[in-house]
Amino acid sequence: MLGSVKSIISSIIINKSLTKQLVKREIKGRYKGSYLGLLWSFITPIFMLIIYTFVFSVIFQAKWGNNADTNKLEFALLLFSGLLVFNVFAEIISRAPSIITSNANYVKKVVFPLEILPIVSLGSALFHAFISLIVLILSMFLLIGTLHWTIILFPLVLLPICLISLGLSWFLASLGVYIRDIGQVINIIVSALMFLSPIFYPISAIPKEMQFLYYFNPISYAVEDTRRTIIWGQLPHWNWLGYGMLVGIVVALFGYIWFKKTRKGFADVL
Repeated sequence: MLGSVKSIISSIIINKSLTKQLVKREIKGRYKGSYLGLLWSFITPIFMLIIYTFVFSVIFQAKWGNNADTNKLEFALLLFSGLLVFNVFAEIISRAPSIITSNANYVKKVVFPLEILPIVSLGSALFHAFISLIVLILSMFLLIGTLHWTIILFPLVLLPICLISLGLSWFLASLGVYIRDIGQVINIIVSALMFLSPIFYPISAIPKEMQFLYYFNPISYAVEDTRRTIIWGQLPHWNWLGYGMLVGIVVALFGYIWFKKTRKGFADVL
């Protein structure tokens, strides 16, 4: 286990320049040929925010938990903050099953470190999360006129989800080489998790006899603590954060170990 930790850290350090280049290429490639380019990274989350807010707060007249005084603006910011965190997880996990098969040319290159491909995916997801965070902070400042110092704790809140997503990405990237249908299954699971995580509602709105199910979902902790640190100016739940870090480290380690053990057969399958 300790050897795997050293191997991960060593791979990140040795390949940092290559990883940085691939992340840049990934981001530029997504908007290549479009007239607006990187502006789409701003436009897309704002547009989806407007749609979700209209559906839930206008059509369904949804309120945030038991707070009947929640206005549409506050509802929009709460919703946006939840989507910001979930989209990091969703982007990485959705792409993981095809990340090796779509880069089959790298598999034939003995010297290419395939294990950095999920890290590149993480880097791209974090870039878009950073853009969304800027949009959220500007919205709070311009529309509400307040910012909280606890915003600086957001990277710490997001770290467990990054570790979990990275570990699952290593696992699914390997599995996707041998079982091509796994990508379709993951898309269904990610879509279900969006509604089964407290993104459009707080955990307190869930019947008490069912709340324990949400505490097994690490996304729940990250989403709730994101709202605490960014929207409400509160400290995160340190117990939740500790639990998430522990789960994240374990998942990342086992995902990496699985990837290293199974990558030997990639070339034969592809």
